[in-house]
Amino acid sequence: MEIDGLISAIFIGIIIGVLGRLVVPGRQRIGLLWTILVGIVAALIGSALASALGVADTDGVDWVEWLIQIGLAAVGVTALDRAKARR
Repeated sequence: MEIDGLISAIFIGIIIGVLGRLVVPGRQRIGLLWTILVGIVAALIGSALASALGVADTDGVDWVEWLIQIGLAAVGVTALDRAKARR
């Protein structure tokens, strides 16, 4: 991955983190910074997973890749929220 791909993944990760948080019902006990970090990780892992599945590069908008990334972000936000709730 080149530097421009990494920078775009960070910006997309911010959006993915916020969307992932919106998908999770109820109030989450994690901060915005954690949400953004979860989104960045979800965007990177989701892109790799979409590439492995062969759905990363399509004509037009890569909806399947976005759905994978948002789903991973929702799972990450939920997992982090539950981990913080146990403390």
